Amino acid sequence: MDSNKQNLAVPIAIVVAGALIATAFLFGNNGDSNTTAQDSVDNQPAEQQVGSTDDVNPVTEDDHINGNPNASVIVVEYSDFECPFCKRFHETMNQVMDEYGKDGEVAWVFRQFPLEQLHPVKAMAEAVASECAAEIGGNDAFWQFSDRLFELTLSNNRTDVATVIPKIVDEIGLDRGAFQECVNSGRYDDDINDDIENAFTTGGRGTPWSVVIGPDGTTYPLNGAQPYAAVKQIIDLALSKK
Repeated sequence: MDSNKQNLAVPIAIVVAGALIATAFLFGNNGDSNTTAQDSVDNQPAEQQVGSTDDVNPVTEDDHINGNPNASVIVVEYSDFECPFCKRFHETMNQVMDEYGKDGEVAWVFRQFPLEQLHPVKAMAEAVASECAAEIGGNDAFWQFSDRLFELTLSNNRTDVATVIPKIVDEIGLDRGAFQECVNSGRYDDDINDDIENAFTTGGRGTPWSVVIGPDGTTYPLNGAQPYAAVKQIIDLALSKK
């Protein structure tokens, strides 16, 4: 994984630097709902730009999409598998999909935001592993892998990835040889870097960070592991503009 860490040096440096200019966001963090890249936000110029949700990269068939790709509302989540608040929010989003996904009203897009400076090696290893699960087993395998990883992770860089990842690979029926070749190849490093950079560009300074895209193209920030009621409120607001 040394090569992965090297490849991430520049974007991670950007994320760390960006954290120094972070401010409170709409529907913002109450201090315990997300994992941040850096806590210091003192002495920042008032005119400093912190990113725009309108700069979210378009959702394409290359994304990991849970639900109807043509849904009226799309929740684009930038997540870190070692973040305990991402673990909590993953459950919330599964609840969202249970209510809104069955009728095709909401789709959930998962993008990578491993905070290497907080969760060295393991967060990146898990991000790569999830991409390889998708390559070998398709979209369903990605979501199976992600659901199971969030179930098994101890979070905060305590997960035994050498044990947990192969366990999940076997459980969901992926070819272990092909999976390991994919992991070793490094071919998803650039894709993960792109997700990190877009998270930062849209205003993300910690995980989970989400952008809700409404049917009229309006975007809404969703910062931290907000409770189901708060997520539902934003989704209903977006749906009201159909």
